[in-house]
Amino acid sequence: MRKPHGATKDHHEPGRYEIRLKGHLDTRWADQFEHMRFTHASDGTTILAGLVVDQAALHGLLRKVRDLGLPLVSVMQVDPTAANGPDANTDPNHSQEETNT
Repeated sequence: MRKPHGATKDHHEPGRYEIRLKGHLDTRWADQFEHMRFTHASDGTTILAGLVVDQAALHGLLRKVRDLGLPLVSVMQVDPTAANGPDANTDPNHSQEETNT
């Protein structure tokens, strides 16, 4: 019997994700992505960041992005302990400019 692949063992664990979309999305899109925080980056993209409860929820978010016709740039799982990342603000609908230092 084969052991499960290491990448699949945590698929039911919550994780923090950043979903980068092309363009600066208007705040009217916030209702479509509840519990996700919007950040307008200086490179002309929008980052949706937040806790995703499991892989099924992540796929649901990505399906919503596809169904709305939003151009997807990237999806990244981020370290949940990073205190200064885009998720540091507690307001899920807050939009701010990303700064590169």
